[in-house]
Amino acid sequence: MELTFLGTGTSQGVPVITCNCDICLSKDSKDKRLRSSAMITIQGKIFVIDSGPDFRQQMLRENVQDLRAILFTHEHKDHIAGMDDVRAFNFKHQRHIDVYCDYNVQKALLREYPYVFSDFKYPGVPEVKVHQIDKHQTFTVDGVLFNPIEVIHYKLPVLGYRVGDLTYITDASYISEQEVEKIKGSKVLVINALRKRKHISHFNLEEALAFIERVNPDRAYLIHISHLLGKHEDVSKELPENVFIAYDGLKIKV
Repeated sequence: MELTFLGTGTSQGVPVITCNCDICLSKDSKDKRLRSSAMITIQGKIFVIDSGPDFRQQMLRENVQDLRAILFTHEHKDHIAGMDDVRAFNFKHQRHIDVYCDYNVQKALLREYPYVFSDFKYPGVPEVKVHQIDKHQTFTVDGVLFNPIEVIHYKLPVLGYRVGDLTYITDASYISEQEVEKIKGSKVLVINALRKRKHISHFNLEEALAFIERVNPDRAYLIHISHLLGKHEDVSKELPENVFIAYDGLKIKV
């Protein structure tokens, strides 16, 4: 299994529009962050977690030729805004794209993309098939087992996913004991670390590191990073030896 970090930034991305801080002006490519999204390649099939506003750019950068399914974590725009661009895969392969999400995301997709789900479909609209999932139930896609993990983003339920030895979590500020049990034993953990100061709806760096220590994976990667965390090179020096700041385009084997 291979994990590609399509984007590792927070909702504004990095650099932030109008910002002239050292991080936003950095020349280091690892400080340039599209909105957070991931691609899992397993058994020759490609699964994407979240299709945010940078989805088209991410698919082009990685030269993705086929897409098996999209798994959504939650309904915020920085995670669903790019779904329209699945049309390219529809056209090429003449089939729909399977979408897996909870009820809240399904409602948001109906609201944001009414033309996709209308009885009369205008020629060329995206073709998707939505599968509603439950946080308590695993599901399989072509034999690949996914285990949803519910985390809390301030007051909003968000789904992370465990696939084999990989757990991917974004937009978390709290994770219950019951859900932590689903994560334990993961060899690779991906977790959000927005900034150094405490935040109402995201783990900060200290909280993310404490959670990593608690779960004790072989490796952990930090995502959903804002310009307030600091430069990639500087913050990397502060981390434990098994913790890494993910960057856009990074590929890892699990």
